[in-house]
Amino acid sequence: MPTIAFIGLGTMGLPMAANLLRKSYQVIVYNRTPGKAQQLLELGAEEAATPLAAARVADVVLTMISNDAAVEEVYYGTEGVFAGLKPNTVLIDSSTVSPDLARRLARDAADAFCDFLDAPVTGSKPAAIDGTLLFMAGGDAQVVEAQKPLLLAMGREVLYMGPSGSGAAAKLAHNTIVGINAAGLVEGMAIAAKAGIDASSFLRVVQGGGAASKQADLKGAKIIDHDFSVQFSLALMLKDLKLSSALTDGLGVPTPMLEASKSLFQAGAAAGYGEEDLAALAKLYEQWIGGRIGRDKQADDEVSAAAAVEETDEESESESDRRKKKRVALNIPLMISIYQWEQAGSFAGQSVDAVLNDVSEDGLQVATSIPLEKDMFVVIHFQQETSLPPMTARIIRIERKEGLFHYGCLLSGLALYQRLQLKEYIESNG
Repeated sequence: MPTIAFIGLGTMGLPMAANLLRKSYQVIVYNRTPGKAQQLLELGAEEAATPLAAARVADVVLTMISNDAAVEEVYYGTEGVFAGLKPNTVLIDSSTVSPDLARRLARDAADAFCDFLDAPVTGSKPAAIDGTLLFMAGGDAQVVEAQKPLLLAMGREVLYMGPSGSGAAAKLAHNTIVGINAAGLVEGMAIAAKAGIDASSFLRVVQGGGAASKQADLKGAKIIDHDFSVQFSLALMLKDLKLSSALTDGLGVPTPMLEASKSLFQAGAAAGYGEEDLAALAKLYEQWIGGRIGRDKQADDEVSAAAAVEETDEESESESDRRKKKRVALNIPLMISIYQWEQAGSFAGQSVDAVLNDVSEDGLQVATSIPLEKDMFVVIHFQQETSLPPMTARIIRIERKEGLFHYGCLLSGLALYQRLQLKEYIESNG
């Protein structure tokens, strides 16, 4: 059996390498962050000090790394794979990378008299553990066929996509659908929760109806249980959607649903959920609907309390009454992250400097030199000393004075704990 150099022992790579060891392959492992290999060493793996040290003695080098920059470092670094690669080595990258990088790796591998396959996978951590991944392979068809036994030691199927870069392109198209499906699932569950429908019952409807999807099976229970342990992180999904957006720009394919879902994942990352599972997108919607999507006693109590406050406010206060609420005048810097269409064909997804003018329980006013549009959603990042979490707001008023744009922002759908924190902050500074 061939000797395998396995580089990248993260959420996916570690269980994939473990499956190779269980199938009696000789495996040499390397990970950029130390301390990840212990479990594999106990299964019989050897550990290398550098990617070059691992690749130099291997027949096949298999990489599973987080992004393009990390892949380039592993292959092209001073102690990288290409620094001393022996001829006839087969290189297989199962990372999700841009097709351009996959094609460049294939060209450079050929110059070193080696073969290269871009063979990313479908399936998240559970499939990697179970050995049921599906590989979509780009490169020479004969090389793909020769490497099927190795890939099937970690998965259930290997599909040939075409020449180099085709596997990477297929993965980005696939993950575009995953991101859109995940966002749709969360949004639908938020609608049902706000309507008072039991989340578990609604999930059964989804799984048994036309809305059924792998995302519903994988993420529905996690959303209900508030279990955001990582199967596939929100940050990695955002990375893939950005790669897909760049690919589709080059192909000239209009992708309004891709851009909409990307904006949601950008907002989730800006709110601090990037290192959690992509299902943590639900936390944004929970802020917007003012309660948990999943139901338990504590969550029900919080939802009921928040709903009672909202209902009382709506019944007893007019718009003018709301503006008379206690406001705290401030002049402190903050950041706002913008995730919405600015105008037709122009999408904004960046953070800008702003100044917090004043704040009340319902909203705040910020000033910045950046022109924005009414009804855009922004994420407000307060200074650390305020102890306030990021909050999502909608721009409802715009004034221009003294060379700046002053935006009145409505903090709608705040979770109960956020309302309490904001109230305490106002009282302590009033």
